[in-house]
Amino acid sequence: MVEAPGALHGIRVIDMAAVVMGPYAAQILGDLGADVVKVEPPTGDMTRHSQPQRHQGMGALALNVNRNKRSVALDLKSEDGRDAFLKLVDGADVLITNTRPGGLRRLGLDYESLSARNPRLVYCSAQGFRGDSDRADRAAYDEIVQSGSGLADLMRRATGQPTYVPTILADKVCALTIVYSVLAAVIHQRATGTGQHVEVPMTDTMLAFNLVEHLAGQTFEPPRGPIGFPRSLAAGHRAVRTADGWACILPYNPRNIRDFFTAVGKPELARDERFADPAQLSRHHRDLYDLIEQLSPTRTTEEWGTICAEHSIPFAPVLDLDHVAEDPYFTESGLLSIAEHPTEGSYRVVANPLRFSATPPTVRSHTPTLGQHTAELLRELGYDDDTITRMTLSGAAGVPRTEESR
Repeated sequence: MVEAPGALHGIRVIDMAAVVMGPYAAQILGDLGADVVKVEPPTGDMTRHSQPQRHQGMGALALNVNRNKRSVALDLKSEDGRDAFLKLVDGADVLITNTRPGGLRRLGLDYESLSARNPRLVYCSAQGFRGDSDRADRAAYDEIVQSGSGLADLMRRATGQPTYVPTILADKVCALTIVYSVLAAVIHQRATGTGQHVEVPMTDTMLAFNLVEHLAGQTFEPPRGPIGFPRSLAAGHRAVRTADGWACILPYNPRNIRDFFTAVGKPELARDERFADPAQLSRHHRDLYDLIEQLSPTRTTEEWGTICAEHSIPFAPVLDLDHVAEDPYFTESGLLSIAEHPTEGSYRVVANPLRFSATPPTVRSHTPTLGQHTAELLRELGYDDDTITRMTLSGAAGVPRTEESR
């Protein structure tokens, strides 16, 4: 793995989060150079047990959201485990958690308690709903947030059925929100010497995200039209079949549309008043999509790519994810590469896609095994080997067997 300081070198982040949202955010901070300590229960984050996996506790999902971290396994309900965690907090810059507020208060790990120990701490809590609402302690996973934020309703408007987007979009959008929120708070911390509580309520975050374009006519008071962005919700807003595959062919503005229909020998459509200006086009997206779908099977994907490139018309073949590792665009950039994990063997790494000229993101370490760094971190906190052994035997801390035998 590459050894290089990143933009966040010198910042310590405690990842006290589970599943995807918080761990993914913490991984990004790690990619950018932060020292990330992943605090897990002795049984491990639930993603460790996801399938597929080669070895117990190292599921594919865990490998994708936990690189550039050190893992410490602590039972935070035990006195020794909690004390060790609090010592970690004393030296931390940032803490990220997605535990529900009630549980944090019961453990004495809420913002008020931890900021009293470390006033510099940036404490980021992310959960399904606002902490000051009557929904604060409700369980919320991605599908709950897609429903509660109106995303499932957008799918209903587009397809007739309130389905879920087939990716954990809420988790990942909120993870990115955690990242930029934490970075803003760290800048404030560096300027003032004080931390703060940053809350990322998932449902609120996703509703704001969804309404950027879909508030539409309801933006005005009184309203000047319905909710919904016409281009996205129009029937036919999808990839189309070509003579030999699938592609997105997207004449986006009136000039694109004129050039597209001229290039395919349909001059009458190039002059069609329905597509003459943005106002007309906004009312006739479905007509445009229907026409593209009728024409798309007349040429191969490569032929459409050539036509669209010649006229600067947006175009992309549909990427078959089964073959993504064969696409030179992604492999030449290093976005996808094969690495050797110390316990898992050969595996495919998805690199951070950001490109910095001076402090590029790096993959400095593989996803750790559960508790891989427990003893190391406890020693850094001043614990001697006898105490670490006692904590291990009591279940307050979890360390790998190689450490147990030291």
